Amino acid sequence: MFVDLHMHERTFSKDSFLTLKEIVEIAKEKGLDGVCITDHDDIGIKEYAEQYSRETGFPIFVGYEFYSLQGDILAFGAPKVPSERISAQEFVDYVKSFGGVCIAAHPFRNNNRGLEENLATVKGLDGIEALNGSTLPDACSKAFSYAKRLGIQCTGASDCHVPSKVGVYATWLPETVSTLSPGSRRASAAPPCTRTADMWWSSRRSKKNRKNRKLSTV
Repeated sequence: MFVDLHMHERTFSKDSFLTLKEIVEIAKEKGLDGVCITDHDDIGIKEYAEQYSRETGFPIFVGYEFYSLQGDILAFGAPKVPSERISAQEFVDYVKSFGGVCIAAHPFRNNNRGLEENLATVKGLDGIEALNGSTLPDACSKAFSYAKRLGIQCTGASDCHVPSKVGVYATWLPETVSTLSPGSRRASAAPPCTRTADMWWSSRRSKKNRKNRKLSTV
């Protein structure tokens, strides 16, 4: 199951130009099997996304991108966004209290919004976004190196705000994921905690034709 784990919809991410309908249409065209809406510090789209997912029959998961005191973290499975900025460790612990999942977003992007070297000290991260479609290759490469050194799973995502970026990167989930509801068995195994036997992730550039897809195992 190929899922873009980091996407922004314009209703609650004011820097995005994408509607949910556009995200789903482009994702289908590019051969994705699901999308994750992760708006900035907001989970307001959840109810509409669940309704639209039922209407279209296309998996739409909702998390959020939280700006912690040390940098951005993607969260899945936590029902609320903290009312104020807190440390990365406090936030990870908060999400974990709901059985949720945390991914360090674009940790070395040159905008001071990533965890950077804090990756080595924050405990409980489930993944590191090694491939981010809105981040320079050198920064992605550094994130990949940190993930390998720390033994944390790599993920790939577009971080899209415009149509051309949808599905630029995606993450392969070896099992079909149907819900991210807190407390459910699937929530604890949701992206990116579902792991293959050898504990490796495959992140790759999406292509319209699956036969032409090139997998880069990370």
